[in-house]
Amino acid sequence: MQNQIRVKNWNDLQEKLFEDSWNEYLGRYRSKFAFRGLSDCNFKLETTLMRLGGNYKKLEHHLLRNFSKYAHRNVVEYDSIWHWLSVAQHHGLPTRLMDWTYSPYVALHFVTENIEKYDVDGIIWAVNYVEVNKQVPSMLKQELLEEGANVFTSKMIMKHVNSLDNFSNLTKDDFVLFIEPPSIDDRFINQFAFFSISSNPELALDKWLLNYPQFWKKIIIPKEMKWEIRDKLDQANITERVLFPGLDGLSLWLKRQYGPKNSKD
Repeated sequence: MQNQIRVKNWNDLQEKLFEDSWNEYLGRYRSKFAFRGLSDCNFKLETTLMRLGGNYKKLEHHLLRNFSKYAHRNVVEYDSIWHWLSVAQHHGLPTRLMDWTYSPYVALHFVTENIEKYDVDGIIWAVNYVEVNKQVPSMLKQELLEEGANVFTSKMIMKHVNSLDNFSNLTKDDFVLFIEPPSIDDRFINQFAFFSISSNPELALDKWLLNYPQFWKKIIIPKEMKWEIRDKLDQANITERVLFPGLDGLSLWLKRQYGPKNSKD
C-alpha cells in the first residue's frame, strides 16, 4: 500500500515522522500532520462512541445531556456543546471526538505505553489536518480564512453551529474537521492535543480517509523496535509522569518503570 510505511530502525523512523515538515512560505519546519499512535496496527480509527456499541448514535445525545446535567457548571468556559464535548472526552465519556497530537513523540508514547502489546506491530497515523479542514462546508471554511487559522477552536464553530444535530446536517456529504480544545488542564497542554470530529457519528475516520489518499500515511512500528523506542522516549522525558500530570500519571509511570520487561520474568 502506497500510504503505508514500515520503518526499519530509529533513524528511519525520525525521517518518516518529520517528513514533509518544511514550510516554504514560512521558511520554517512546521508540520501539517496530526499524529495518532496505536499499540496495535490492526486497530481502526474508531471513536470511543463507536466502541460503546449498541445504538450509540441514539445514545450520544443522552450521554452528553446527562454529563452536562450532573457535572459542575464551572468545568467549562462557555455553556456550549463544543466545550462540553471536550471536557467529556477528557474525562472518559464516549464521544464522537478522536484524540490527536501535534507531537510525533507523544504519538510514539501511545504506541509503546502498553507493554502487554509488545508482541504486535504498532502504528502511527499521520493526517494532514490543514487539507482535511479545507473539505468542510463553505461557511466553516470561510471562518478559517477570516481567522487566518488552520485549525478550528470551539469559539469559531460556536458562531455557526450550536448543536450536534445542526453540525451533522450542514451538508448531505460526510465531512471531518480538526478542532483545538480549550486548555482545560495541563494534560491537554503537555500532550499537545487536539481532536478530530466527524459530521456523521457512525463514520470511521479510516474509511473516510480512503477518499483522500493524498492526505495521510500510516507508519508501521515493528514490534522488535518497541523497547528501543520506549527506552529512548523515557530518556527524552516523554512519559506518563509528564503527559498525565498528577498522581495517576506518576503511578502509571512507576508501574511501567518497575514492571518486568517480559510477563514471564
